[in-house]
Amino acid sequence: MPRSHRLRRSRRPLQAAALATAAALLLSACGSGSDDGTVRLTFWDNNAGPDRTPLWEHIIAEFEQANPGIEVEYVGIPSAQVQQKYDTAIAGEALPDVGGVSTAYLSNLSGREALVALDDRLAESDLADRLNSGFVENVRAAAADGNLYALPTSANIGIIWYRPDWFAEAGVEEPETWEEFFTAAEELTDPAENRYGFTIRGGAGSIPQVLEEIYAISGITSFFREDGTTTVNDPANVEALERIAAMYDEQTPSADINNDYPKMVAQFTGGDVAMLHHNLGSYANHVEALGEEGVVGTPLWPSEETGRHTIVSNPTDGVGVFRSSEHQEEAWRFVEFVASSEMNSYWNEQVGQIPANLDVQNEEWVNANQALARASEIMNDDATVLVQLPYYLPQFNSIVKTDLEPLYQQVLLGEMSAQEFLDTAARQLDEAEAEYRERHGA
Repeated sequence: MPRSHRLRRSRRPLQAAALATAAALLLSACGSGSDDGTVRLTFWDNNAGPDRTPLWEHIIAEFEQANPGIEVEYVGIPSAQVQQKYDTAIAGEALPDVGGVSTAYLSNLSGREALVALDDRLAESDLADRLNSGFVENVRAAAADGNLYALPTSANIGIIWYRPDWFAEAGVEEPETWEEFFTAAEELTDPAENRYGFTIRGGAGSIPQVLEEIYAISGITSFFREDGTTTVNDPANVEALERIAAMYDEQTPSADINNDYPKMVAQFTGGDVAMLHHNLGSYANHVEALGEEGVVGTPLWPSEETGRHTIVSNPTDGVGVFRSSEHQEEAWRFVEFVASSEMNSYWNEQVGQIPANLDVQNEEWVNANQALARASEIMNDDATVLVQLPYYLPQFNSIVKTDLEPLYQQVLLGEMSAQEFLDTAARQLDEAEAEYRERHGA
C-alpha cells in the first residue's frame, strides 16, 4: 500500500449531523455479518470532532481497501461524553466491536469485563516488539489485573505554549526554568492593554493540569508512598500550588476562573495572553492561528529542587476490542492495522502526539515539530521520572472532575487555602487507594 499522508475521505463520509445524533447510535448492535459474506464492524471514536473525525475516516478507508470483505461503521463520540456512553452501552449490552480507549477510564471498562485482553494476540503479532514499552506498561498499569486491554497509539505530555513575538517585543528572555516562567509572566502582564502573561485553566479539565504543574515544580517522584498514602499534599506540592494560584487575576485574566480548553486557546491565539499550559494535542490549533513561527512549545521545566523532569502521566490513548463482539478476529485485525507504522505515523503527524510505534519515532516529521521532538527527547531520557496517576482507581475520575474542580475555583478566588484543598484531595485519594489495596490484597 503506497505511503500517503494526504487526507482522504472514506467511501461513506461522516455527515456533520452524525455527531449530534451519536447518542442515538448507542443502542446499535455490534458489527454483524451479511448474506454476501461481508463482516461489518462498529468502531467508536472516543474523541470525535472536526479535527479528528476525518483522520479516522481516512484510516477506515485504508483498512477497508486492505481488507476486502470487512466494512467498518464509524460512530463519533465527543471525549466529554464517551465514558458515560460506554457505561450506558455496557448496561444495555450494546457495545461496539472496537473503540478508542484511554487509560483515564480503562480501569472501569476492564473491571466490568467489557474488554478483551490482547496480550496473547500482541505476542504473536509483528507489533510484539515495535510498540513503546513505556506506553504498553501505562496501559497495563491502568487495569487492576495488569493485562493489556488496548494497544497504545499515542501519548501526550504537558506543554507550555508561548508567543515568541511577545517576548521579543518586551525584551524578555524566553523562559528555560520555572523561575524565569514566573518572572516572565509578571513582565508580560499589562492589564491596561488587556495583556496577561499566563492563562490558568480554572474550569473543566483543570485538575490534571494542576497536578502536572505542582509535581513538575516540586520534583516529587511518586503519587503514592509505599504505605499507600498520597504525596499530593506534601509541603513541596502545597508551596507549588500557592505560587500557581497566586497568579490568578494578577498575571492572568479574571475570566480564567471558568476557563476550559476552548476558552484558553481563544485567549492565547486572540492576543490576550502570552503563555498557555496544555499539551501536544493543541499544536495544530496554534499553528493554524499563529503560523509555525508564531508559537513555541516546551515541556514543563525540570524541578529546580532536583534538576530532573518530573512528568505526571497523561492518559495513554489506544484502541481495544470489546468482549461482546461476534467478530473477534476481524476486530483485532482493525486494531493491529491502526497501530501499524503507517497508520500510527499518519495519525500522530496530524494530531501532533508522541507515536507509540517505535518505527515512527525517528521519522522526519517528528523532528520537524519542535515541541514534539523535545517532548520525545525528554520522555526517552533515563533521568526523567514519570509520576503515574492512579487511573486504576475506579473513583479517580470522579475525584478529579466532580469533587476537586469546584474546590480549585475556591482556591483561585482565595476562599480556600492550597493546604486545605490538597488535604481534601489527599483524604479522598487515600481512602480510594486503601479500598483498592484491601480488595486486591496489595
